[in-house]
Amino acid sequence: MLRNYFKTAWRNLMRNKAFSVINVLGLSLGLACSILVVLWIRDEYSVDAFHQHDKQLYQVYERWYHNGKVDASYSTQGLLARELKRVIPEITYASSFDYASMPGTKSTFEEGTKIYKMAGKFAGADFFSMFSYPLLQGSPESVLNMPGAVAISRKMADLFFGSPAGAIGRTIRYENKEDLRVTAVFEDLPANASRQFDFVRSWTDYVKQNNWVYSWGNSSPETFIELRQNADPRKVEAAIKDFLYRYEPREKDNHTELALQPYQEKYLHGNFKNGQIDGGRIEYVHLFTWVALFILLIACINFMNLSTARSAKRAREVGLRKVMGASRFSLISRFIGEAMLLTLFSVIIAIVGAALLLPPFNSLTGKQLSLPFNEPLFWMALAGLTLLTGIVAGSYPALLLSSLRPVRVLKGDVTFGRASISLRKVLVVFQFTLSIILVIAMIVIYRQVDYIQTVNLGYDRDHLLYIPIEGNLDSKYELFKEQAEDVPGVMAVSKMRNTPTVIDHHTGIRWPGKDPHQHKSFADAVVGYDFVKTMKLHLVSGRDFSRKFGSDSASFLLNETAVKRIGNKDPIGQVMIWGDLRGKVIGVVKDFHFNSLHDPIDPLIIRLDEHWNWGTILVRLRATETRSAIAGLEKICQTLNPEFPFTYRFSDAAYGKLYNSERVVSKLSAYFAFWAIFISCLGLFGLVAYAAEQRTREIGIRKVLGASVAHIVRDLAMDFLKLVMLAILIASPLAWLGMDKWLEGYAYRINISGWIFLVAGALALLIALVTVSLQAIRAAMANPVRSLRSE
Repeated sequence: MLRNYFKTAWRNLMRNKAFSVINVLGLSLGLACSILVVLWIRDEYSVDAFHQHDKQLYQVYERWYHNGKVDASYSTQGLLARELKRVIPEITYASSFDYASMPGTKSTFEEGTKIYKMAGKFAGADFFSMFSYPLLQGSPESVLNMPGAVAISRKMADLFFGSPAGAIGRTIRYENKEDLRVTAVFEDLPANASRQFDFVRSWTDYVKQNNWVYSWGNSSPETFIELRQNADPRKVEAAIKDFLYRYEPREKDNHTELALQPYQEKYLHGNFKNGQIDGGRIEYVHLFTWVALFILLIACINFMNLSTARSAKRAREVGLRKVMGASRFSLISRFIGEAMLLTLFSVIIAIVGAALLLPPFNSLTGKQLSLPFNEPLFWMALAGLTLLTGIVAGSYPALLLSSLRPVRVLKGDVTFGRASISLRKVLVVFQFTLSIILVIAMIVIYRQVDYIQTVNLGYDRDHLLYIPIEGNLDSKYELFKEQAEDVPGVMAVSKMRNTPTVIDHHTGIRWPGKDPHQHKSFADAVVGYDFVKTMKLHLVSGRDFSRKFGSDSASFLLNETAVKRIGNKDPIGQVMIWGDLRGKVIGVVKDFHFNSLHDPIDPLIIRLDEHWNWGTILVRLRATETRSAIAGLEKICQTLNPEFPFTYRFSDAAYGKLYNSERVVSKLSAYFAFWAIFISCLGLFGLVAYAAEQRTREIGIRKVLGASVAHIVRDLAMDFLKLVMLAILIASPLAWLGMDKWLEGYAYRINISGWIFLVAGALALLIALVTVSLQAIRAAMANPVRSLRSE
């Protein structure tokens, strides 16, 4: 029986090769795209899911209430982890966590003649007890419990010491300033770890290097905790809500709360809105979940439409089988079996296609995805997908054909009625609606990403160079600046504790008229002379720091948002208190973006410190002399800092890294929108071919009676183009609602203009017109003698 079904199905596929190819190609493309998207989604959900105690791991974040607004941040106090573990009994472990060097940069290590740059972090003594980063050498309890301790990765151990075992107890030179003792070697981090690092230093050293951590008004590092097995996170969150006011007085109208987020959720849910966790990468996961579903639906609709359209060709076969005694169930199972066979071919081709597309897909997404052939769940999912797709795609044709009356069929009276035609039209409208939604989404995402890349940040990021302050550049900065300013092509030189794209440190600021025990949280920056000039910031009032004024070491610049925060419209001369430093405001700079455009601009206070011993040298270059200027800067660095290789980054490249995810999403959405339209048009091509075939004699008669090719093409095409136009009308408001919701994740966003819908609609209509016209012209150009000679 099964063998007979297979033979019949194969003969039918071979008899209608063109339609079989269109069906298989459309379905396999849809399945291949869906497989790639599902692999990407699966990988996103796997990030940070490998920790053994992931159910007990939480990240602490702060929620600030000020001036009727609520903001939130993952930046916390430097001593918070220690105090939470000491005071809250439900907390088993706690660890602070911060960069060992500026975000986007690496630290220099030296052992003998070997010098390499490595990315690393500072962390508390409990870090390796909390997180499941396997230790190849060393004990989790003692790795980071002493000054000068460092845990390194297998890669780093192999580079410097030849093996993990050979690294234990050895010393390694850090930034040519201090010797660190290797106390542990951990396995190289997996690709699905959200935080990547090659080494981890002791938090004791961090505190020693940053005295500001003793002030509870300052925040910068992240704080992680692990709860006891049966602890209720809601009770713990309630217990730590007002924890900060154990150490500083509470202000009536402005206060800070602590809250908890499951550690594994942070990767996908990392954005805040009105002080609450709201969105993040999960929005992309949801977006591409819909994309995968849309493309698969479009491919299945193609299959169903083409199979239904070809039903008339099988009507006599069905009639004969019924006369010979075939039951309706056997007919249904036969046609669904054929659909399954076609789906199986498509699945096989889709797997091969997905495997071939994986390398460029991985290159685009920055992932290391692979088809999980060794996982039974993968094969079960494919089997389920084949079964579901086959049933969905083959059910309607099977039910339709099996319902035919054999007497009418054998008389040649085969009509499927309006219901069959209407369903095909509905399905065409549906699939083009999905395709047009994807095209509109692609355009909106592209424009938002382009807006991010080209928006005026408030400073000129073009031709702005970052050079990390390392080695002798700390003590010889003034000499470096003096020599660098003489290099042709160098316009200005300054320095900064962080970089203009990442200012995540916050300080409690006070001023006369406020409660002296209360602090307002300001983002803060420590800079050198000529900062405003080098950054090309706009001074709203006052002046930049200048060597002409000896008191500038105790003076401040504010941004416009900070001016609003203190409530003084003319703040020049306003006394501000930053920790123990009391000074006056000498200038106000126009707001500029120093963090992600997902977030509003924070109040910012800037102070001068030419002797700050780490951070970034900022160099403004002349556009026409960039290469020669970099060569000159390299010579200076090799002379003043010979132990360290010359490294630099451009500001626009550093800024671009903040939005790498958005660029990937923009490219993926463009590719998938293209495939959606292509698959839809593939089905449309098949339907037009069938319609032309059904109307062969009509076209022949009309040509004999004098109808022109253009007239016949217009009549054939308009039936389908009307459906596409209806799809445009349905898709436009749906796409607007979806993309407006997506754009809510950005504090600074584009407006969704009407031309986007016009362009998307015109594009869909044009592609459909070309697709329909190609087949319609072929039918209209056919010789009418051939179609009428049997009459």
